[in-house]
Amino acid sequence: MALWPSDIRLCAFDLDGTLVDAFPAITDSINHMMREMHLSPQSLPVVKRSVGLGVENLVRCFVLEEDVPRALAIFREHHDVRLRQNIRLLPGAKALLPFLKARGCVLAVATNRPLQFCRVILETLGIIDYFDHVLCGDMVPRSKPYPDMLYEILRQSGIPASDAIYVGDMTVDVACARAAGVFSVVVPTGSCTRDELEAVGPGALVDRLSQIRGFFSQ
Repeated sequence: MALWPSDIRLCAFDLDGTLVDAFPAITDSINHMMREMHLSPQSLPVVKRSVGLGVENLVRCFVLEEDVPRALAIFREHHDVRLRQNIRLLPGAKALLPFLKARGCVLAVATNRPLQFCRVILETLGIIDYFDHVLCGDMVPRSKPYPDMLYEILRQSGIPASDAIYVGDMTVDVACARAAGVFSVVVPTGSCTRDELEAVGPGALVDRLSQIRGFFSQ
């Protein structure tokens, strides 16, 4: 694995499966959409494996292409309400964010979620004030695995890629970080398995977010 950068000034995070468990809410909204369209419901594991490439791609996993616009509208209306209920921070996130701020790190979110839903999550969980930059899939020309979000965060912060890390839970997060020249850290708490993450050669793979604190004491 690559060496941990010597001077971490920027820590960027993916959202779903990395900082936040919103998979039950996503599944509820998908199944509301399925019922409205007279389709069979989907299990949480199936929906969880489909998350990570943006809302439109998520919806496309479950309906015909010609039904995507209607399905997307149904999903968005339900999810805007459902997302404010029964979502939680993943273990270690609540302590990690203030720890990093105390270390002087600039914090950012880089997620394929649209800004509308990203802000709902950050505000509902009371963590929005930790973040200096929030970049979402609908704010850049290309979402992950392309590096556009990380490029924009680096530009806005004025911090070089060599002084940044990106923490995610999917192989697309590793690809995004690598393309941007940023050190990648992954946790197997989201849509990808540990084996899938190891196969793409991340900078570091940790079992839980709290382990990231250990890198700073070395």
